[in-house]
Amino acid sequence: MLAFLDFEASSLARHSYPIEVAWVFENGASEAYLIRPAPGWDDWDVSAEAIHHIPRATLLDEGVAHDAVARRMVEQLAGHDLTASAPSWDGKWLSTLLRAAGLPRHALRLRDSDEAQREAARTILRDIVAADRLDATVESIRIHAIAARAGQVTAHRALADAQEERERWRTIRAAATQFRDAQSPHPAAFVTRPHD
Repeated sequence: MLAFLDFEASSLARHSYPIEVAWVFENGASEAYLIRPAPGWDDWDVSAEAIHHIPRATLLDEGVAHDAVARRMVEQLAGHDLTASAPSWDGKWLSTLLRAAGLPRHALRLRDSDEAQREAARTILRDIVAADRLDATVESIRIHAIAARAGQVTAHRALADAQEERERWRTIRAAATQFRDAQSPHPAAFVTRPHD
């Protein structure tokens, strides 16, 4: 099943680490965790805190142990199609978390949620759009669907951002379905009037 993942982190520095993670499955089921820093995770950027509004003290007091979060992720997400809007950053923090918990990085594979959006539209449209126009049509639908959600505010909290990725995917699927249905001939067009 498709799942949308998002991390918040201590900073964007080389030694940054994940402080919050959430995922939302395509069916809407979700989980979110504040992550208590592992030993040696000392990086902290106050400008990053000003964006996500999660004080380090909150992580220490309320966060779930990093290794427990990592095990839960592997338990819940292994074998699913895991996507993220920023897979290079989220992949870095996923690796940091799994490595700190002594779990293999290959336990979870992460890809760009843009690919999942394109796949969803392509699957819906491939039987009605000519192959030489399919990619352009998919991209046009995707761009318009994303623009329609442009007013949505990025929360910079893991669960809200993962939910927004799911909603973006759903919007693109709905737009592709609407396009497909508009191209399909209406059954009424084929009804012939009985002879007098």
